[in-house]
Amino acid sequence: MASIFTKIVNGEIPSYKIAEDEHYYAFLDINPNTVGHTLCIPKQEVNKIFDLSEESYIGLMRFSRKIAIAIEKAIPCLRVGMTVIGLEVPHTHVHLIPLHNMQSMNFANKEKLTPEAFEEVATKIRAAL
Repeated sequence: MASIFTKIVNGEIPSYKIAEDEHYYAFLDINPNTVGHTLCIPKQEVNKIFDLSEESYIGLMRFSRKIAIAIEKAIPCLRVGMTVIGLEVPHTHVHLIPLHNMQSMNFANKEKLTPEAFEEVATKIRAAL
């Protein structure tokens, strides 16, 4: 069965898309640690990041770097943190999280945003690409 992320890539589930290319897709996390928390995924559904081919892994890191630079330009923060945990969805994903302090990386802390606020954030990040 397709993961929720594959369904997002296929347009079966809506997302606040930041960017995509032939192989990768970036979208806002709908349960963000901080405003601007973005997920970068390979379009190919692979459960564990180190099961990606070397080419796909490097491509995901290049794509994630491009998105992180745009986030840092668009969202006031000290820097953009990156983590790969991958337990909650069996589809490789990179978390890019605008950092304000060390607690920004704590997944127990969550921001609540309206659909309009999500769209505004996505628009800002897209404009910074």
